[in-house]
Amino acid sequence: MTKSELQALLRTEVKGLSTYLENDDYLNACNDASRETGWSFPVSTDFKILWQKQRAKRYLFFYLFSESSYKFKYKQINLQQRFDHLERLIKMLDKEFMDVQEARPDAFANVSTFNLFGAKVDAGFAYESQTGVDITYETVQEVLVTPNENS
Repeated sequence: MTKSELQALLRTEVKGLSTYLENDDYLNACNDASRETGWSFPVSTDFKILWQKQRAKRYLFFYLFSESSYKFKYKQINLQQRFDHLERLIKMLDKEFMDVQEARPDAFANVSTFNLFGAKVDAGFAYESQTGVDITYETVQEVLVTPNENS
């Protein structure tokens, strides 16, 4: 999904709130989501598309939240409820994002799964497998580190 496709999708999904948002808000939300997740556009997998969209929505709600934050009362009309609803929505989206980061660290770390866990380094002693001759100090001897990309 390209950035422009995501912006169009966001416009349809936030519906009535789009009257309070500018075109630049959608672009900024997509850019902020990209910086936060570490994924650049175009986003290819369904998982990445979903979370790029969710984080962009979060930023759109935060823009509305920021704009409403200074207006607690206006001509005896209390806007605190709208402010509270946006705040709760932002907190919920942030919690969902933290949960998915913990559940799927491989998707957000941009590393292979074998790099996410500790490594074991062998003692360095090596013996010829068939004869048992000590080959520890030969120049071609390499220290084995596991796990690696081949294990």
